Amino acid sequence: MSDAMFDVPYPENEPIMGYLDGSPEKKELKATLKKMASEKIDIPMVIGGKEVRTGNLADCVMPHKHSHKLGQYHKGGEKEVKMAIKAAQKAKKGWAATPFQHRAAILLKAAELLAGRYRQVLNASTMLGQSKNALQAEIDSACELIDFWRYNPHFAVQVLSEQPDSSPGVWNMLEHRPLDGFVFAVSPFNFTSIAGNLSTAPALMGNTVVWKPASSSVFSGHYLMEIFKEAGMPDGVINFVPGSGGQIGNPIMASPDLAGIHFTGSTAVFQGMWKQIGNNIHNYGCYPRIVGETGGKDFVFAHPSSDVDALVTALVRGSFEYQGQKCSAASRAYIPENLWKEVRKKLLADVASITMGDVTDFRTFMGAVIDQGAFDNINGYITRARSKAAKGKARIIAGGKCDDSEGFFIEPTVILAEDPMYESMVEEIFGPVLTIHVYKEKDLLKTLRLCDKSSAYALTGAIFGQDREALIMMKAELEGTAGNFYINDKPTGAVVGQQPFGGSRASGTNDKAGSYLNLIRWVSPRTVKETFDPPRKYPYPYMSAR
Repeated sequence: MSDAMFDVPYPENEPIMGYLDGSPEKKELKATLKKMASEKIDIPMVIGGKEVRTGNLADCVMPHKHSHKLGQYHKGGEKEVKMAIKAAQKAKKGWAATPFQHRAAILLKAAELLAGRYRQVLNASTMLGQSKNALQAEIDSACELIDFWRYNPHFAVQVLSEQPDSSPGVWNMLEHRPLDGFVFAVSPFNFTSIAGNLSTAPALMGNTVVWKPASSSVFSGHYLMEIFKEAGMPDGVINFVPGSGGQIGNPIMASPDLAGIHFTGSTAVFQGMWKQIGNNIHNYGCYPRIVGETGGKDFVFAHPSSDVDALVTALVRGSFEYQGQKCSAASRAYIPENLWKEVRKKLLADVASITMGDVTDFRTFMGAVIDQGAFDNINGYITRARSKAAKGKARIIAGGKCDDSEGFFIEPTVILAEDPMYESMVEEIFGPVLTIHVYKEKDLLKTLRLCDKSSAYALTGAIFGQDREALIMMKAELEGTAGNFYINDKPTGAVVGQQPFGGSRASGTNDKAGSYLNLIRWVSPRTVKETFDPPRKYPYPYMSAR
């Protein structure tokens, strides 16, 4: 067997395709959308490399046309979870023994497959099943996921290369092995790239995985499994088990072999899982690693010196791209009185021009929200903002119409809150609703501190201003409010390798997807000391003196 000190190809961010009229990528994507929309596929679980069907079926539908079924998937339960755990444990020894360069090669191959002939397959599945427009799918299910699969091997080399100092006659080494058990990956509906990363980041570091996708993104998850298979992922390393939260999660939490959780989703679900782990802690073979990103109440805070055009563009894009269904979406804004008249005029004009509808129409800016539950929740906030109870506290100044007759459509909505603690100003909504509070210029510091204290979350935030001294002060005052902080830019759009993503407080464990900081959570380090010429007698030199 030959030896070498391996490195991986230096990663670069995948270029975003433009999908301009007449472009080959637009032609290919449109053809793929048409083909996939005309089919109705059967989606099995994949456990130990084998397709598993239970007959307990659920539909994959288009959120923007919920009568259109894209396929059906087989839901798992306790029996299938136990099968998946067994398969993961069976594959564990061989996968952990697989040299790192070969594990990395699988992800690098997956990246090339996705950059090539799988690009429009995964984009189309994300557009149809999750109601993303072409650009939002491209930056998610293509570019960001390709970036994860290219950058994570690079970051892993950093982790594995970090070594301790050695004194004369001694060689100190630090080695890393997978965690003691399997990792449970729980992915959300809103980013196909997150689903691809939550499952593969622990696998890259030698772990085996049981993966539960969100029920509303099983369609794209199915095609991710096809990419894994073609890239050479061994059977049992990633096991695909869709199903309801409790039926999958409860037997997972009860398993003594649970070694970690890689989670993106709601705060309530994550806290419930953490509590279950705490209650079961005496049953586990190790202390499970808990890595989670759970959401935010992300803000845009404008200084009186802000560039209005840049500010308004950030509000529109940050709040309403992908229907506001991003963990990082701008959901609240603080605008100074001196700018409000101009901001309002330009903001309402832009909002009125937003196109909403079928995402396969490339003129569409906004699609539908993901499902009936999301529609009802968002509609509730809008309805309450119209009610008598909101009088004097908040009022709708743009949008507000909701229609679920054909698809789960909610207009981009702007609420003006007189009360900065009004519910839509402080609670996560996860939809196309932006709430604005107008503050007096003399109350800048007071309002900054209000922004800090009025939300339990700390995921993303943005400040705007042309006054550098003011920006320095604002950044310092808002230090704990956001794990991803933006100056004169919208609070969305983190890029792998450039802005590692994650937040603290109720937003999660801040383990920064898209950096080495996430990968070190999936290994267990061991320090090894080798002494070349060890002592042969026990007395120490000081003992020779009387």
